[in-house]
Amino acid sequence: MAETIEFVNGLIVKAPRDGAPDFVKAAISIKVADLMSWLQGRNDEWVNIDVKEARSGKWYAAVNSYKTIKKVEPSKVEKNSIADMDSDIPF
Repeated sequence: MAETIEFVNGLIVKAPRDGAPDFVKAAISIKVADLMSWLQGRNDEWVNIDVKEARSGKWYAAVNSYKTIKKVEPSKVEKNSIADMDSDIPF
């Protein structure tokens, strides 16, 4: 299944510059008008963004659209239902 990448308009991510200290993990540039317009066009209260590295080595920001799946609690088996199953077994 191919994942569709949604880029963040107005947000540019680059690898740290040569000679940057080890604690600098990325360089981010924001084009304010583009990013604000992109954010205003969304209906989300929160936008999660991942910084990724392309096969080419170029860094980019992409929307993390992962949705957690709620676990469904298995229904409790009634005590009588097991006894009912036994009555259906021929002897």
